[in-house]
Amino acid sequence: MIITGGARGIGAHMVRHFSAQGWRVLFCYQQSREAAETLARETGAIAVACDVRREEQVRAMMAQTAAEFRHIDALICNAGAAWSGLLEEMPAAEYDRLADTNQRGAFLCIREALPRLRASKGSILLMSSMWGQVGASCEAAYSATKAALQCMARSLAKEVGPSGVRVNCIAPGPVDTDMMACYTEADKQALAAETPLGRLCTAQDVAEAADFLLSEKAAFITGQTLLVDGGFTL
Repeated sequence: MIITGGARGIGAHMVRHFSAQGWRVLFCYQQSREAAETLARETGAIAVACDVRREEQVRAMMAQTAAEFRHIDALICNAGAAWSGLLEEMPAAEYDRLADTNQRGAFLCIREALPRLRASKGSILLMSSMWGQVGASCEAAYSATKAALQCMARSLAKEVGPSGVRVNCIAPGPVDTDMMACYTEADKQALAAETPLGRLCTAQDVAEAADFLLSEKAAFITGQTLLVDGGFTL
């Protein structure tokens, strides 16, 4: 299994979860080297430095994966970037960073992994967001990139389904990880109050959804986006 953006937050939790389930995991990180090395020692997973926006780095990561593992059964495209603010005040460089990380990064990783995923009849899982479903004020560009992943999953599922490869998305609600460090406790409580189930999403909620979508229990599910938002978008 390959997990991109695996050193922190949801990605780190999935590295722990799937390693504990017996998967052989290789995960990549861009800047969080110390956290990645600590996680690798803790779980036995393999940490690789890779900026998913860079074609040559993605190819190098896939070559290392091929050297470490006989086959690749799953690819989780979790690496992502965010930006919040008025669209009219958004620098073009920030838009490019979001699009390159969230969309181009997923494209490069999928393209390079597909030959091995076809051979194993494996699965691809894209990490979207509930904002990719309904849109978010002051996160228009972010929401657009996450919506693009949902469309990619639907389109690619048709393209690679005949090869036995499944492609799905997870769209979490606000996840209570260090990525929400900029939110005050009052902000978090307000988000929880808007959620029918009365709490924020956790990294474990996302990992359990990923576990299901990659399992044989979901063998006839492809091209779908699973909202893990506690009913927030209802």
